[in-house]
Amino acid sequence: MPILNEAVRAIIDGRNYATVATVNPDGSPQTSVVWCERDGDDLLFSTIKGRRKTRNMERDPRVSISILDSTDPYQYAELRGTVTITTEGGRELIDKLSNAYQGADFRADPEGTIRVVVRLTPEKVTGHAA
Repeated sequence: MPILNEAVRAIIDGRNYATVATVNPDGSPQTSVVWCERDGDDLLFSTIKGRRKTRNMERDPRVSISILDSTDPYQYAELRGTVTITTEGGRELIDKLSNAYQGADFRADPEGTIRVVVRLTPEKVTGHAA
């Protein structure tokens, strides 16, 4: 498992948006913009159970996440690996991320929404900051 260097950690730890790529059932790519945070060398993000990206990751846990430095987009990192998904801590993570990115708890989920925590364990790290 690769260890993230300081430049990659700085990009992840900054208020930078990430794009997660998953694989659709027909093999085509699917991408979504997400908020993320680091837990050691793992990357965490939140999504909703039942969404296309969640169903894709449940079927095929291989993903790629690209993060651009918002102050210098030529500085970026791509992390590839496999994910695990859990409902434990889902609501707490989206509120933590929303506070980091928007300064308030996340209130946009419809009632009955099940939030999940997605943990990417990187197997390969590339990019201009890697």
